[in-house]
Amino acid sequence: MNRKLIDFRSDTVTRPTPAMRRAMAEAEVGDDFFGEDPTMNKLQERCAELTGHEAALFMPTGSMGNEVAINIHTMPGNEVIMEEDSHPNNYELSGMATFSGVLARAIPSEHGWITAEQIQSSMRPKAYYLPRPTLVVLENTHNMKGGTIYPQPEAERIIHWARSEKIPVHLDGARIFNAAVALDKPVKELTRNFDSVMFTFSKGLGAPVGSMLAGKSEFIEKARIARKRLGGGMRQTGILAAACLYALDHHVERLAEDHANAKKLASALANLDGVRVTPPETNIIIFELTQMPAPEFIKRLKEENILAVIISQSKARMVTHLDVSVRDVEYSIKAIQKIFQ
Repeated sequence: MNRKLIDFRSDTVTRPTPAMRRAMAEAEVGDDFFGEDPTMNKLQERCAELTGHEAALFMPTGSMGNEVAINIHTMPGNEVIMEEDSHPNNYELSGMATFSGVLARAIPSEHGWITAEQIQSSMRPKAYYLPRPTLVVLENTHNMKGGTIYPQPEAERIIHWARSEKIPVHLDGARIFNAAVALDKPVKELTRNFDSVMFTFSKGLGAPVGSMLAGKSEFIEKARIARKRLGGGMRQTGILAAACLYALDHHVERLAEDHANAKKLASALANLDGVRVTPPETNIIIFELTQMPAPEFIKRLKEENILAVIISQSKARMVTHLDVSVRDVEYSIKAIQKIFQ
């Protein structure tokens, strides 16, 4: 009998649970284009409160949420300060240049978080012939650094400096609930001081579609226009909002299970000759293979009905999530040990 496929490629591969599907089927709906979908309105109001902001607006994707925020906070010709390996800089198809006419000032870091001193030292003299940075974007948790959590004191120092320079700070908080659960803090403690924040329902929270953008009421009104300009105006969105509300009610605290599974898997990887791995802070494991090319390792995994992602010729990524159980992790550990034998 064929064993089920275990998919570690991303936490975006999760499927709605039967209970979530029931909530979607029973959702009260209206036309969100006219602001008349009661379930979506309830979700947006709840997310504004969760993040400590005045208002919130549903986005089809996290990338659209980030790009809408960048568009509102900048003007063509500006620069946006962000970490070198951040999602907006690498995985949004140069959206900031395409839609907003701005460029990234990308600052490298070891762990996925840049410091206030790094930002200040990157600032060039004020001159009419030099582009000025008018936005800072931080990512928490940081996807390509292995789900690392942004140290909140450092984020606050950046926000304080940015306020003095009259520069807004946007948070790409796609996995901010992972950070909040790992730190045992309310989400709003990590988000309320940012000028805008985006987070995603379709990753660890397990909903099929959607992200949320939050900020001041005036900012969200502008975001509604920018969302429409990008094709994001929608109709009976209550079906999607119901899934997101269910996720907030049932899938937040359980993120700790994903973190525990990631630590279990990473610990087993660390005990293998030919693997270098940093203990994960949340649910993402990025590891280096020193004795086997990453494509070969991924191929061998697939033969065991296990999927993972190639990061480079020597690095791979595995992500734990709602659809990966402890038993799945234990099976995967044995399969990986067999590969390395």
